[in-house]
Amino acid sequence: MKSFLAFLVAVGTIVTLADAGCRTSLQVPGRPFRGCMWNGKLYPFGHIDRTEDCYRCNCDERAMHCCTIFFIPGSYDKEKCKVVFNKKRCRYDVLQRDDSSQPCSSGFSGVL
Repeated sequence: MKSFLAFLVAVGTIVTLADAGCRTSLQVPGRPFRGCMWNGKLYPFGHIDRTEDCYRCNCDERAMHCCTIFFIPGSYDKEKCKVVFNKKRCRYDVLQRDDSSQPCSSGFSGVL
């Protein structure tokens, strides 16, 4: 029984951490529905692979649920490196402060 309880706690922690980059936007009751509004843009009902701001979403008559498709770098040399968001590739790049055309060798991506 103790093993099962430990398993449930571990799974609950993992699910909580994995859901950190998700948001839900509820539909406004009484409005005619043609899709879901997300950051000022109307998206069609169904699955959206990628929004303009790098989220993967599902839209239905009740809500729009979206999760990030990028990771935020968590561990890198903050003195030698800087983090820049690459909107075209939907990712953060860890670059050298001296030469931003070069990647930082100590970059590590992890969700924060």
